[in-house]
Amino acid sequence: MARDLTKGKVNGVLLKFTMPLFISVVFQQMYSIADSLIAGRFAGEDALAAVGASYPIVNIFNAVAVGCNIGCSVVISQLFGAKENKRVKTASTTALISSLVIGGLLTLFGILLTPDLMEAIDTPENIFRDSATYLEIYLGGFIFLFVYNIANGIFTSLGDSKTSLYFLIFSSVLNVILDYVFVASFGWGVSGVAWATFIAQGLAGILSLLTLFRHLNKLHSDGRAPIFSFELLRRMAAISIPSVLQQSFVSVGNVFIQKLINGFGSSVIAGYSAAIKLNTFTINALCTFGNGVSGFTAQNLGAGTYSRIKAGFKCGSVMVMVTGCVFAAVYLFFNGSLIEVFMEGDGSAMALDSGSAFLKTVSPFFCFIGLKLVGDGILRGTGSMKLFMVATFTDLILRVVLAFAFAPVWGYQGIWYSWPIGWTVATVMSTAFAIGVMRKKLKQ
Repeated sequence: MARDLTKGKVNGVLLKFTMPLFISVVFQQMYSIADSLIAGRFAGEDALAAVGASYPIVNIFNAVAVGCNIGCSVVISQLFGAKENKRVKTASTTALISSLVIGGLLTLFGILLTPDLMEAIDTPENIFRDSATYLEIYLGGFIFLFVYNIANGIFTSLGDSKTSLYFLIFSSVLNVILDYVFVASFGWGVSGVAWATFIAQGLAGILSLLTLFRHLNKLHSDGRAPIFSFELLRRMAAISIPSVLQQSFVSVGNVFIQKLINGFGSSVIAGYSAAIKLNTFTINALCTFGNGVSGFTAQNLGAGTYSRIKAGFKCGSVMVMVTGCVFAAVYLFFNGSLIEVFMEGDGSAMALDSGSAFLKTVSPFFCFIGLKLVGDGILRGTGSMKLFMVATFTDLILRVVLAFAFAPVWGYQGIWYSWPIGWTVATVMSTAFAIGVMRKKLKQ
């Protein structure tokens, strides 16, 4: 069901809109966490390292899907807030057609270049074949993930944060079941993990696409809506391209960091693989509040209700602060136990130590990065993409440069130190930019 975010008490509206997004991310992260957990528990430390080594490459491709999601979501939210339902339909079908073309090309490109990509990040020889196998199968189903992301963005822009949740719950549970069956029962190892993700993501993409068409047909509009518009494509591209560049550069930066980590051997890779999955789980959970604020901001910008944008920023900030503190407490007190969950038996001391050290280093700063993500939501929702990119690139550049500067001095622990420094500086910038944009809109 479409939901108007321009009316009602801000705190209640934003909370009801955001919580299904939060739950969606919890289930969505079950994909990557289940992949690593089951690989590590039932196929060994090298299998865990193999899945983790391919993760930064996977994220580069996912960055394109997420960036396109942001572009279509912002534009369609603005059109929906302005009650232009006919153009909402056209923008939706334009986004879907474009996603099928781009997703198909990236799928082909990724499969053909998998060995070269794994060599480029200096993947250790003992996990190279398994890493490449996982990546090839995962990217074979990338087009389904791309379509799902676009459909999810359209659902969100219409104020419907529940429909995608239902598909995610189904596909995430299916992924975990298939992971266990393929790896623990059939003994397929890393390839079993990849096939489980392929099947689960494929079903989620197809079902979300079919459901979206039903929702669009129910949306009232005058006359038949064109299925494609270059003008709306340009508007979405104006948001999507900076978002794709931002997401891609962050992912490329993580590839350089992964390459640096690979030099410390498969045990450190395994520990980092477990820790970064838990870290990513937290960041994506906090991102839901930023995405909720983005959709809320875009609809209210389209409706001209600017004062609600400021109230949405305050509400979103409180939500990320509370959530960030909860995650930080869990990771600080239970970091060792959480890393052990991913390991077969007790795991190697090096893997446990490196993973635990990462969580202890970054978790106290979850509140800072959460505030940045809410500020990013304001910037994206208002179309202030240049400011958004400046804050994000600052974080990325600092983390990559400091990781390479600190590693020779403090080893892998030096790499971990780069995270909180980059986060803190970028948070100050993004928050200041968001406050400036909101003041400008209120004056208008």
